[in-house]
Amino acid sequence: MSELLQFVFSGLTVGAVYALVALGFTIIYNASEVVNFSQGEFVMLGGMLTVFIFEAGLPLWGAAFLAIFITALVGVFLNKLAIEPARGASVVNLIIITIGASIFLRGLAQIIFDKQLHRYPSFSGDDPLHIAGATLLPQSIWVMFGAAFVFAGLYAFFTRTLTGKAILATANNRLAARLVGINTNFIMALSFGLSAAVGATAGVLVTPITLTSYDIGVMLALKGFAAAMLGGMGNPFGALVGGLLIGLIEATTAGYLTSEYKDAAAFIVILLTLFVMPQGLFGAKSMERVET
Repeated sequence: MSELLQFVFSGLTVGAVYALVALGFTIIYNASEVVNFSQGEFVMLGGMLTVFIFEAGLPLWGAAFLAIFITALVGVFLNKLAIEPARGASVVNLIIITIGASIFLRGLAQIIFDKQLHRYPSFSGDDPLHIAGATLLPQSIWVMFGAAFVFAGLYAFFTRTLTGKAILATANNRLAARLVGINTNFIMALSFGLSAAVGATAGVLVTPITLTSYDIGVMLALKGFAAAMLGGMGNPFGALVGGLLIGLIEATTAGYLTSEYKDAAAFIVILLTLFVMPQGLFGAKSMERVET
């Protein structure tokens, strides 16, 4: 029992990170129908910027907030310089653009930072908590509750504020939103900035546990995309559930089989899901009427 509980703790910790990455995919997809494969680089930037700002002398919390803010600006500039000029391009071309942006950000991070692994101190120390024979790091609690706080905050933002409702309106019908006076270009920039900030928050929370480097974004983007697809692309609740499920599947596979297969297990699950339920667990079923 304690062994299973240990795997659950590990799975929920990493799954919360995948859920935040999946949420970043969801925010941008809902606003623009763009699948942003540079989302993993936002996680990398959050962790790497916090490391170097903290080492420059700023307190850890100040370094974390500044890193999130800078990464949000990177998201805004990505939309302005790469996505907005190609607004009329096909979906495939937009995906290629985001992959190119991912490669560019990764190369830039390698030049500005370095190729080494980095971490900074945990927010509440490294003394583990012992629960029913299993151990839980205090930083894991920060990751799980941080993810829950982000989801709750975004839910309130999208349902209780005019700006959040404007994003939802733009996602539903961009032309209609423009006709009623919504600045859709601003909404797009805000969506990319918000998505980048969510990714950076994941990087800030998880770096004391998993460490960070310039190249961690690729696998995180793939796992986050798998989580978004598993839950249903465009569904924030699905992103949360999908991320946690992917994390739990990985942890139990590594624990009961071998860690060599943990990455493959997540993608096998997503392939099976796409074969059986292409819309994902919570995705909306689309219907198209054909008249003859």
